[in-house]
Amino acid sequence: MSTLIVIATVHAKPGMSEALRPHLQALIAPTLLEHGCMRYELNESEEGGRWMFVEQWASKAHLDAHLKTAHMAHLQAAAEGLIGSIELFTGAQLPAIA
Repeated sequence: MSTLIVIATVHAKPGMSEALRPHLQALIAPTLLEHGCMRYELNESEEGGRWMFVEQWASKAHLDAHLKTAHMAHLQAAAEGLIGSIELFTGAQLPAIA
């Protein structure tokens, strides 16, 4: 069974980038400690105001558990009014063809 790849793109509402950034950064350390988390990184666009989480989970069940953690609930409450939109990609990594 392949691992689950997640790419979550977060867009800040206009003028809210500086306020949103630390809330997103606060997710990194506790998420990396979660069972089943194989990769969790946060990247910021050059122009600012847009971030991309690149994640790898051992299974969908591990991702589902992550979405129910206290730190995700805290983000949801703390970032209300700061996030403009979130785009989510989930899938599997494909092997190279020789």
